[in-house]
Amino acid sequence: MMTFSSAQRTALGALTVIAAALACTPALAQKYPISDAQRSTAQQVSEKGIPISELAPNAPDTYVVKRGDTLWDISKMYLKSPWRWPELWGMNLKALPNPHLIFPGQTLYLDKSDGYARLRTQPVGGSDTVRLSPRTRTDSLASLALPTLQSHLIAPFLVEPLVADAATIEQAPRLVATTDQRVLMAAGDRVYARGSANAQLSTKAGNPRSFRVFRDAVALKDPVSGEILGYEARYLGNAELARSETVEEVSDGKGKVKQELVPATVDITATKEEIRAGDRMLPEPGRNFKNYIPHEPQTNVNARVVSIYGSSNVAVAGQNQVVAINMGSTQGIEPGHVLTLLTKGDLVKDATADGKPMIKLPSEHNGLAMVFLTFDKVSYALLLEVRTGVQVGDRLVNPQ
Repeated sequence: MMTFSSAQRTALGALTVIAAALACTPALAQKYPISDAQRSTAQQVSEKGIPISELAPNAPDTYVVKRGDTLWDISKMYLKSPWRWPELWGMNLKALPNPHLIFPGQTLYLDKSDGYARLRTQPVGGSDTVRLSPRTRTDSLASLALPTLQSHLIAPFLVEPLVADAATIEQAPRLVATTDQRVLMAAGDRVYARGSANAQLSTKAGNPRSFRVFRDAVALKDPVSGEILGYEARYLGNAELARSETVEEVSDGKGKVKQELVPATVDITATKEEIRAGDRMLPEPGRNFKNYIPHEPQTNVNARVVSIYGSSNVAVAGQNQVVAINMGSTQGIEPGHVLTLLTKGDLVKDATADGKPMIKLPSEHNGLAMVFLTFDKVSYALLLEVRTGVQVGDRLVNPQ
């Protein structure tokens, strides 16, 4: 039986002590950042806990953390408003200086007294000494620490949505042919591409080498103003530039020689759909798989659903689907923002009034969404909780 002192637990927390022993703490701290605002909230709450009235109705007295749990899951279990998870962390600030250092197998204890609730890692009245049975751990702590959300829900969309302006789309390099003149192209094929008049494809240092292949860029229109916010490119696959465009002297067979622009050589590395000549390429944005920290926007948000991603023939989105909204980084939207979904409020006929006029019903709370990818005027959000189908034009506002 291993025993850690009270001083050790107070300084780092039992799990942090284990992480430090395995030299994993720095990596974890970088992977799961904590904002100053979240830390401040937690410190304030840690003084006395949160009012019992803020607990979820069925908050359990004890809970054993399971593999696959997320901080969002646990926050929903204990709090009426899961985006307020820093307050859940504050309930246990001394035992867990970093809320991400919660691991499967750990037991959480709910302490309710004097009208306030606190979440602890030891039973009420238990010793400050943390006892751990020795065991062999084969998994790294970095892989066991709880993420905020299940990453598999967001990861596929991080490589797909791409929004650009009309000029960028028009000047994007295009695929022109395959090695054997086949019509359709797939992963593993070597193909040829041409850049624009102002930007030839080149393997020189500093030029993009990795591209996304797309087709049918669709205008994203603001459902309120009608403004075109950008063009959403339909993702087809990925390509890697193997050889630059070049200029070669070519004989016309009559003794005359002229210079011809020879297309660049490109390798198709992955496909979601079949690719064909005429499809275009845009540089691959930097990949940034991070642990999103759900939090409430600090400014007033009144956004609208612009489109349902990947569902051009579907009018209604459900839970775990992705929608585009008409606010982006220029309006202060950032990854991790949690927003309340509101229904549009149907127009119905008032059969009780003379003339039976049309009236608009109130907008109703319809769930929660979290922003995970932003562009200048457009953002993409994951539908975390949905009561009824989400449609284009539905509103998203600050959490309620």
